[in-house]
Amino acid sequence: MTERRRVAAVRDRLREVYGIPCAPAHGDGLAELILTVLSQSTNDRNRDVAYLGLRDRFGTWEAVRDAPVEEVERAIRRGGISRVKSVRIQAILAAVGASGPEPGRLELGWLAREPLADAQAYLCGLPGVGPKTAACVLLFAYGMADIPVDTHVSRVGTRLGLLRPRSSFSEQHDRMRALTPAGQELELHLNLLRHGRRTCAARAPRCRECALARMCPRVGVG
Repeated sequence: MTERRRVAAVRDRLREVYGIPCAPAHGDGLAELILTVLSQSTNDRNRDVAYLGLRDRFGTWEAVRDAPVEEVERAIRRGGISRVKSVRIQAILAAVGASGPEPGRLELGWLAREPLADAQAYLCGLPGVGPKTAACVLLFAYGMADIPVDTHVSRVGTRLGLLRPRSSFSEQHDRMRALTPAGQELELHLNLLRHGRRTCAARAPRCRECALARMCPRVGVG
């Protein structure tokens, strides 16, 4: 079985378990970008609390960019490593204002009209933004054909033999994008993520209950 066919088989089996997720592109790339930065090294609840604290405290991205960094840090403290994230968020906002097609405007909607490679390159040129964060923006905000590889997708993909062990996230991102059937990036990403969280855990994978056990060369190995 070719690797593309294996990926299609994985997709079909996960679809039986989790269904086909629906998450229409919401169109706000800058919000998605900041939300993804806040998600690093924390859970979804704390990420959302930190994001709401940021918006409630400042109201606009311009106000976040121009505020004393200590105030930004206080607003997002619930999300963890707030000192690092506050500096990064302000650096990103400053870079977006300086590099977009309309100088000074904090907005990323123009990326939806760019070729995927150009949009990815622009985002990865922002401070602290890597392929996974860029892919989240392009997929969830604009519905572009990119696939984020987070720790869950990386773990499941590696155990299934789709990704090279101990390879970089950049390599894994390119590999998953090449193997994913066109138009099914959202479905495969979200269902691999769900499977990593619910069944294919890092330390104690529940292999006996795993819907992918028959196609997994690492079954039974923690």
